[in-house]
Amino acid sequence: MDRESNVKIVIIGAGAMGSLFGARLTLAGEEVWLVDISEETIRIISKDGLTLTSGDGNIVTRPQATTQVSAAGPADLVIIFVKSWATPAAAAAAKHLLKNDTVVLTLQNGFGNAEILASELGVGRVIVGITSQGATLLRPGHVMHGGDGETQIGELRGEASPRLKLVADLLTKSGIPAQPVGNIAAFIWGKLIVNAGINAVTALTRLYNGQLAQLDETRELVTAAVQEAAAVAGTVGVTLPFTDPVAKVFSVAESTAGNRSSMLQDILAGRQTEIDSINGVIVREGERLRVPTPVNRVLTSLIMALDKGLHSDL
Repeated sequence: MDRESNVKIVIIGAGAMGSLFGARLTLAGEEVWLVDISEETIRIISKDGLTLTSGDGNIVTRPQATTQVSAAGPADLVIIFVKSWATPAAAAAAKHLLKNDTVVLTLQNGFGNAEILASELGVGRVIVGITSQGATLLRPGHVMHGGDGETQIGELRGEASPRLKLVADLLTKSGIPAQPVGNIAAFIWGKLIVNAGINAVTALTRLYNGQLAQLDETRELVTAAVQEAAAVAGTVGVTLPFTDPVAKVFSVAESTAGNRSSMLQDILAGRQTEIDSINGVIVREGERLRVPTPVNRVLTSLIMALDKGLHSDL
C-alpha cells in the first residue's frame, strides 16, 4: 500500500459500521467500493447513494457498490466489516481483491477474526483493529453516526510498522481518528469487555447505549458482566488499556448514547448475533481458567435462545 498514489479501498460488509466507514472515506475523496450479499442494499446505494446522518445533517455519498467481489477488482486496502460468523466467507471473498501489497484490515467485533483471515490470506497481509465509533443502520443505504469513539490498529505480531501509520492517517483524514499501537491484543481484549458489557444487555432490553446507566437494573447487570470479563482477562495475563473497566464501559455507552448496539440492531432485524464471539468467549475462557462467569453465561444463553427462536420453526 503506497499513500503517495491514490488508494483504492474495498469494504466487505455494508452494514452499520461498513456504511459509516464507507461514507466517511468517500467524503474524504478516496475510491471506495462496498461489497455486500444484500441485493437490496447494493441496489439502493448504486441508485440513490449512501446517506450519512450526523450532526451536519444528511449527506449523500457515492461509493461504488456491488454484490460480486470480483467486480470490485484488486484493492490497496480491504476492510472487513462482516459479522464474526461470516468471517470465513469474507476471507474467501477477499482473495479476489489481492495484489502484491494489499493490506487487509479487520475492525470486527468479537475474538478470532484476524486469525481466520490470516490463515486464509497470509499473516503478512492482515492488520487488526478496534473501533468505538457508533453507527446505526436506519435502513439499507442510510446510516446514522451515533457517536465518536477511539480507533486503534496494530500488527498481528504486535510490532510497529510503516503501513500502520499509513492506514491510521487515511482513517484520520476521513474523520475517523485512528492510532497505530504496538500491543493490539490489549485493545482487542478491552473492546471485547466493552462489547460484553453493552451489547447483550441492550439487545435484551431494547435500550439505547446511553440509557444503560439510567436504570439501577441495567447498571447492575453491566457492572457484573464487565467485572467477570475483566477477571478473565486478568487471569489470561492481559493488561487492559484502561484502569477501571466498569467506568470505561459506561463512558463508551455515554459517548455513543444515541446508538443502538450492533447486537440490538441484529435482533431487531432478525439476524444472527455475534454473541458466541463476545460474551460466549468470556464464558469459555472462564471455564478454561476456572474463573466464574455466571452473568455472562446467562446473557449468552438468553441471546442464543433469541437467535434460535428467530431462526427456527419453534
